[in-house]
Amino acid sequence: MRRLWVLLLGSGLALSPCSILLAKDAPADKTNTSKDEEVQAPSTETAVRTKHSVSIGGHSVAYTATAGTLVIRDDKGQPQASVFYVAYTVDNGKPEKRPVTFLYNGGPGSSSMWLHMGSFSPVRIATASPAATAPAPYKLVPNSDSLLDKTDLVFIDAVGTGYSRPLGKAEGKDFWGVDQDVSAFSRAIQRYVTLNNRWNSPKFLYGESYGTTRSGALVDALQDKGMSFNGVVLMSSILNYGVRMPGYDEMYVGYVPSYAAAAWYHNKVANKPADLSAYLEQVRAFARGPYATALAKGQDLPPAEADAVARQLAAYTGLSAQYIKEANLRVEPSRFRKELLRNERRTIGRYDARFEGVDEDAAGEVPGYDASDTGISGAFVTAFHDYVSSQLNYHSDLDYRPTFSDIGKDWDWKHQAAGIKRPLQTAYVAGDLAHAMRTNPNLQVLSINGYYDFATPFFITEYDLSHMNLEPSLRGNLHFLYYPSGHMIYLNTEALQQLKGDLARYYDATTHS
Repeated sequence: MRRLWVLLLGSGLALSPCSILLAKDAPADKTNTSKDEEVQAPSTETAVRTKHSVSIGGHSVAYTATAGTLVIRDDKGQPQASVFYVAYTVDNGKPEKRPVTFLYNGGPGSSSMWLHMGSFSPVRIATASPAATAPAPYKLVPNSDSLLDKTDLVFIDAVGTGYSRPLGKAEGKDFWGVDQDVSAFSRAIQRYVTLNNRWNSPKFLYGESYGTTRSGALVDALQDKGMSFNGVVLMSSILNYGVRMPGYDEMYVGYVPSYAAAAWYHNKVANKPADLSAYLEQVRAFARGPYATALAKGQDLPPAEADAVARQLAAYTGLSAQYIKEANLRVEPSRFRKELLRNERRTIGRYDARFEGVDEDAAGEVPGYDASDTGISGAFVTAFHDYVSSQLNYHSDLDYRPTFSDIGKDWDWKHQAAGIKRPLQTAYVAGDLAHAMRTNPNLQVLSINGYYDFATPFFITEYDLSHMNLEPSLRGNLHFLYYPSGHMIYLNTEALQQLKGDLARYYDATTHS
């Protein structure tokens, strides 16, 4: 595995397919609306443009914000969906030199409001993370860590989320599936590029959580249509939903470094090391070595070996060796979140283990809620509604859906993966990404990970990306970055500043090589 190459040296899981929400992408669905709502999406394309400026790195950047809809069509040319987007483009930028990045969350069933309001747009919502953010009034602030100085930004909502809706005879099932979703995003991006004369611009995909699943297949699909990409940024990745199949232990191995990071953060590690990164290298070695070897022996594991592994696992995770043995050396993430701080009557967050929650009692098996969800969702939802109407001047009779649970319930997980004759029964897209890298040997893939992310643990991401069977000549195109944050890395403002600097160097290297 390689970290970002020398240009960055100067810088400072998932659920099973039958589950609904992988990502934050998405907190619990708070604005669910019937699929049969009476209000119809616009059948013609719309665009509301407003002028703004923001200070980035001490320089004022003038830009145009465009909130609008794209109409995507079927093979017969009939309108099939109205896709909502918000684009930020620097004024007087030259399309042939100016990069454009398409950003989205995932779910499945999430809008892209989370990335939009929290990460790299010219404004962002201020939160109290990792404490719970107090109710309104919330504070929307200019984002000095915006990526707009390096790339134009286009935030896209999946069909059925945000203001995006099916049109005509189309139904949700036409878009709610691994391959159906890729098809819709492929057409939406092609439509945006055509409308805005961006075919010759450097192009990037930026997905978070299930958005990374989308990106792995989407970049390959778009390149098969002749649209080559400069880079793909994977934030908080899930590239293989088969990791939780019963009878396999990869998930338990993959979570151990995340457990250790959370125990380190909450001071549950004896003789706590000063350097988290170096400490996690030790934990990785244990997880892929003695721990994985022990689990592979299954019920035939000798008691003495089980005792030794339990003691070491306890030292790394902050749990008791007895608890670990009672769990057959296999501690579920939700159990860990309840157990780590049980004697303090606290739980820890799933999307971000830095957050702490309080259950009705301390005797349960799993947390009653996710404090890293409830602690920020109100701020994001409120901020978006206020911002899109008051500053972007976009108004719609549709309800804006931050998330839509019908999508997860009806999701078609089958995937026709690159190089595999029969459709897979669950989403595995690392192979598609590898195919995209082989056919475009200049494609640069950047994996961004939060140490405290229990939704998409970084060690599982490392495993998936290291098993793409890339030739040595391509392995240098794969880069890794890590931050002291959770699933939504940008919630830690110090991590956001570091991430912006790292991404700036990534864009410079990828577009000026």
